[in-house]
Amino acid sequence: KVPTWTFHFQRSKRQRDDDALVLPQNQKNPKASRIAYKIEEYNPLLDSSNITPKDWAKIGKDIENNYMDYDGFVILHGTDTMAYTASALSFMCEHLRKPVIITGSQVPIYDVQNDGIENLLVALLIAGTYDIPEVGLYFHDKLYRGNRVTKVDAESFGAFSSPNLAPLVSTGVNITVNWNIVWRDKYQQRFQVSTEMNQNVGLLRLFPGITATTVRAFLQPPIEGVILETYGSGNAPDKDKALLDALKEATDSGVIIVNCTQCLRGTVSLTYATGAALKKAGVLPGADMTPEAALTKLSYVLAKKDLTLEEKKWVLFKNLRGEMTDAAGEPKLCLSDSRFIQAIAKSLSLSCTEELGAVRDALTPSLACAAAKTGDIEALEALKQLGSHLFFGDYDGRTPLHVACCEGNLNAVQYLLSQGATVHAKDRYGATPLSNAVHFRHKEVVELLRETGAHLSRDELDEAGVELCSLAASGDLEGLKLWILAGADLTKPGPDGQNVLQVAQSAGQKEVVATFSSCS
Repeated sequence: KVPTWTFHFQRSKRQRDDDALVLPQNQKNPKASRIAYKIEEYNPLLDSSNITPKDWAKIGKDIENNYMDYDGFVILHGTDTMAYTASALSFMCEHLRKPVIITGSQVPIYDVQNDGIENLLVALLIAGTYDIPEVGLYFHDKLYRGNRVTKVDAESFGAFSSPNLAPLVSTGVNITVNWNIVWRDKYQQRFQVSTEMNQNVGLLRLFPGITATTVRAFLQPPIEGVILETYGSGNAPDKDKALLDALKEATDSGVIIVNCTQCLRGTVSLTYATGAALKKAGVLPGADMTPEAALTKLSYVLAKKDLTLEEKKWVLFKNLRGEMTDAAGEPKLCLSDSRFIQAIAKSLSLSCTEELGAVRDALTPSLACAAAKTGDIEALEALKQLGSHLFFGDYDGRTPLHVACCEGNLNAVQYLLSQGATVHAKDRYGATPLSNAVHFRHKEVVELLRETGAHLSRDELDEAGVELCSLAASGDLEGLKLWILAGADLTKPGPDGQNVLQVAQSAGQKEVVATFSSCS
């Protein structure tokens, strides 16, 4: 059993704190930043079978409280309830834009033959290297979406499966990221953790011969929500009128019942009469959610006191964190539809889909950055329709969002954020889109980024002292106000040990002193 630990870590060129640990240098890429991390050990340590929603809330709050100080989080957790914790945290973490990875082991890490060391190191490596802003579960060479997994084996190292969604990342000699399915929050709001979970929920599994009396007893108060595990593609005995009446009585009284299949793979469908009978009884289809995801989502939604019963039902229909497969995906143009790609492919004598995809992936980061520079939304949309990812960086690691922020193209910034571009991206010099907007003095962009949850990195805050003192010495009020808007600390000393107000006083900048004296 693996106790629950939380690892806070960051990509860093140097060790931050005396008690920080650092992963070894990446031999394949010696220039890559090393990953520094700190460990917070919970007291008491819990076997995962004893985990409750209160423990989920504690983990979530620790992530929220440390969110601005670290680039991501790794949680060590026992395997028995790991899928429940991963699902619950995926819903509790609202507007997440940094990786949170849960991992553990089947065999204790101190045994000679164990899977714990590799799971931990690779989880740290993935979370410290790749922009995957989801709650994920890493196990046995695979990173899965946290709300898509279920435990399928009590003895094998391959303990978990994601029946209806391919892994986000596959590891081996190389690490392969399936960027096409990485979930990105598209709402321009700050990260927060919703710790309230309604515990008046349950799982009810149908079986041949289950009686209406049993079902009716299960659905009595204080139960408020139930995941009904049905046969096949969401079927129940439609000839048992008493059973259907029991379900109808419960839904009429305000109990929310969600239909999920007992099958490992597949989705709930209303094709058969037996499935349609449940809909008539007021039971909501749960698509292809796992029981763990469906139960924790129901618990999360029922706890929303500001929503009416009908609004809660509507939210349960929505794909909140990628926990279900949408009925209709967004149509995308084929690579062969792009004349531009065709022309390049012809000149390079390329023909197969893989080669065309490689050309697209090599060209589109620079093309997207060029479109962001001019604020060309149509070009960005066209690149997206070709299957391009608008959050990849160019040869300098600068993403389209970096460029749009430098140029002050507010519409382009809004569009990119709506497509899931991360405000925490760093270029090869460690600069974020927020620091770019501050340096080039685009106030509206700074305000938008801050509303979306952007913050200055530790490196940027460390280096801000020099620029702040320079601005204070020259009496640049506008520049100082922008840095404050971005979250800079005016009390932070510069290279000579003096802070902004001390420098302003020494330089005779009375207006700066009068304006910012309250900040001290």
